[in-house]
Amino acid sequence: MSNSPQKFGQDDEESRKFLLGVVEGFYGRPFTSEQRKNLFKKLKKFGHQLYIYAPKDDLKHRAAWRELYTVEEGEHLQGLINAAKSSGILFFYALSPGLDITYSSLKDTACLKRKLDQVNQLGCQNFALLFDDIDSEMSKADKEIFQSFAHAQVSVSNEIYNHLSRIQSNCFNFLFCPTQYCSSRAVPNVVESEYLNTIGQKLLPNIDILWTGNKVISKIISVEDVLEINEVLRRKVMIWDNLHANDFDQKRIFLGPYCGRDCELIPLLRGVVTNPNCEFHGNTIAIHTLAQWSRCESQVNVESISDIKLETENDDCDETKLNYLTERTYHPRVALQNAIRDWLDDFFEEKKVYGRMIKPHPGSALTPIVIPPIPKINTCMSLTLPTATSPSSSAPISVPEVPQLQALAEICSAVPVSNEALVKASVMNSLVSNTKVVTTNAINAPLLATIESNVDLSDKIMPSTADIMEIEKASLETEEGEAMDCGTPKHTLSDNSSMNSEPTKEEHDSSGNVNGKNLTPDDNDKTEKSQLSDDVVMVDSNNDHEIMQDESLSEEEKNEPITYDDVLLLCDLFYLPFEHGKQGLNLLNEFHWLKMNAFVLSERKKKSNDDSTNTQEWLDRSKNFLKLCDSVYKLMRKIALCVNREIAYDLYTYTWEMSAVVSICDSYIRWLELGNFPQNANSFIQGNYTWFSKGWKETFMSGEQEPWIFRGGLIVDIQRLIPIDSANDLFIYRLPETTTLNFFHVRPYNYLDESEVYKICHRTCFDGNDCTNLFPQSLQDIAADRLVAPFVTLNPEFCLVVENGKKVLIGYACAALNAKDFYRSQETLWLPIAREKYPLSLLEMPEITPAAKDAINWFHNFKYDCIQNVLQQYPSIVHCAILKDQMQADTSIAKRLTCVLLAALRTSGSSGCHVTLNKSDSYMQEFYGKLGFTEIYEEGTKIILGRNF
Repeated sequence: MSNSPQKFGQDDEESRKFLLGVVEGFYGRPFTSEQRKNLFKKLKKFGHQLYIYAPKDDLKHRAAWRELYTVEEGEHLQGLINAAKSSGILFFYALSPGLDITYSSLKDTACLKRKLDQVNQLGCQNFALLFDDIDSEMSKADKEIFQSFAHAQVSVSNEIYNHLSRIQSNCFNFLFCPTQYCSSRAVPNVVESEYLNTIGQKLLPNIDILWTGNKVISKIISVEDVLEINEVLRRKVMIWDNLHANDFDQKRIFLGPYCGRDCELIPLLRGVVTNPNCEFHGNTIAIHTLAQWSRCESQVNVESISDIKLETENDDCDETKLNYLTERTYHPRVALQNAIRDWLDDFFEEKKVYGRMIKPHPGSALTPIVIPPIPKINTCMSLTLPTATSPSSSAPISVPEVPQLQALAEICSAVPVSNEALVKASVMNSLVSNTKVVTTNAINAPLLATIESNVDLSDKIMPSTADIMEIEKASLETEEGEAMDCGTPKHTLSDNSSMNSEPTKEEHDSSGNVNGKNLTPDDNDKTEKSQLSDDVVMVDSNNDHEIMQDESLSEEEKNEPITYDDVLLLCDLFYLPFEHGKQGLNLLNEFHWLKMNAFVLSERKKKSNDDSTNTQEWLDRSKNFLKLCDSVYKLMRKIALCVNREIAYDLYTYTWEMSAVVSICDSYIRWLELGNFPQNANSFIQGNYTWFSKGWKETFMSGEQEPWIFRGGLIVDIQRLIPIDSANDLFIYRLPETTTLNFFHVRPYNYLDESEVYKICHRTCFDGNDCTNLFPQSLQDIAADRLVAPFVTLNPEFCLVVENGKKVLIGYACAALNAKDFYRSQETLWLPIAREKYPLSLLEMPEITPAAKDAINWFHNFKYDCIQNVLQQYPSIVHCAILKDQMQADTSIAKRLTCVLLAALRTSGSSGCHVTLNKSDSYMQEFYGKLGFTEIYEEGTKIILGRNF
């Protein structure tokens, strides 16, 4: 056998044909072996040719690349290789040695050869070496041998290629991923990059090179850009396309069509591989539409912005309206429709899953957002872990002067997290089972260590709301599990507090506290992590355990199948990195229009003119908006009920989060419809940095910034329209661990709710607990008459209630715009009624209790001394209560309820509120603490908590 690699030359037409496929190249939980086998079949069905095994967090691909596979691991890998061959798919095995390889080390080169030899013996014939996201500063030993970093990589890659060409007789493909893998990483630019020119000149011509385009995630890849890089690298590049990669943002999954790449690129490329979503079942659209694109010769030449604008003004485009398109003409929207029809079948394929729903994104997703891009930070190809590059070789990155970028970072950010709070990246092994991925904690993630050793994160980063999920989760678990240390029993009610007494020993012991001390969020986080199983089980076809909670739907609703329109809505809500889908944009546009034009309702109320054209237009558009909101909830329920539990587990949390933020908008619009706000409300609710701010939308859609600058996607864009500028903490939710149909809704209070609100007050006024035992049977309403009746009587316009899925009230929130005016009104209008209902003669009742005495005396001796310092910054007063057991069912409901209440107050001109509690009300203090309230005043037995918004 000849040792020359020329037998694999570019004259071999079959070996050099255009290749299409998927690279499993993201950070986070890898696909399981069973999922990969299913992927091979899908790739073949849609017309792809290859699959690249390159999961960044898989144990022996990157972190422990020198280690050989065990017998068990080898059998699983061999099974994958054989399955790919059976499906007619080329299996590429990729190795990422760049984290710690010494290029001049014969030992490391021998390790590479031995590792690839082992995989070759398992049947693999195609390979790749990936050098992305690594420190480009060579070791001292390498500097003595190699002229440059590029020369070092070329030397090793050529050596490995020639070695492989000698040990196998068949033609094979070999891929190389450079460290400068896109134009924005090229120093100083593509044409003048010494690194890229060296790679192009020295790398063997039969080695194909991966390239991501202008950016890590490129909105557009143009013919001119490809011609430029082809010339520098002296070969056709293979595009590693991150358009659908979502491992940088837990709130986004990309279900839009492949676009932004002209079909004229096809003859200029070696191929295209898409790096998909972390969620296996979220990738059909990406794979399907890429295949459609590859079969076309031309495409509709429309800018995405104008295309979307056109589609938002009309019904969804369909083939009948696009009959001028030939079979070889690509239109992204038509491609999406075709893909949805094929994907729809998967929703009806019964598959079982057990365990908790856990996001597949990397544990190190707590790595905060970097605003603006810093030259020392080299964000990984799939965007989760930044790594350091050589400062000496880095050219300054030009950042457009967009002042909103920093503002966006502030708006998207929640409570700052210290460097120590970052969670270490998990290292996983997906080659030990068909149905699970095992987390290996014994091996530290060197990549994060590289970051920490090279970059001072504390001065440059601010955490995104999308990345604090687990921290907030631990915090909310504290809220669920702890019985508060209640201190000395007072048996009194403050103006807006609850009854309180010391818990029994049994209550205290059952709280989950250790030695009588409340767990801190950090303690809970540690406890939570210690309880997690290292085996993340994905699929078990023999397990019949049903994990849905079936609470509220009729049998007809439960049996209603998911439809094409439902899946189209799903895709529109989670579209692409630089674009929102048609119906997603409709949500944004309509909510903004309704909010900014609601003043017509205030005018109507003052003029008693119900027939104005403007008012009717608002009411009609409001009705349509609420229908769209209902369709989002319906989609969430259908995903929850999906018989393919793998799909449900992959997609449910996204639809749940979308439903949560949409429900806030829904509730706010219902409140606006009542018209109880001033005519100058627009001056309070405009918002500084939203989708409709000058230049904001254009910057987002331009593609000039990497999409991790704009974290959160449509969820956060809708969130920013809600008129509470300083309440980002209220949008950090604990995600559900199982699919559930019991979704809570907030709506305005009406007089028919009074009795139920009284009952809820009665069941929660004893520091979150029932107060029946505190009062005589004849005085059971006295607590509600003191705490909630003044609000619902004097200020019903600022009262809200929460319903569960069965339309049963489980909580309420009340407020008064101005506390001083409220107490004056209470003294003159409500207290006379209360004194008549509860005369002093009741104090002589033989069964009177201390708590009842205190309430009666309060009615007859009320005196409110306004604390001026509090009222200046926190003029409004609030009172909230939610049944404890319902809080455990959905810990986000208190935050969503508070969001709507604060939005109503903000619309009326307030930007601060407070609540008065007993010092001994430990549960309620923590309850309000979770809602962002902090102590602002203390006197005697009372404490005042406040917050701004």
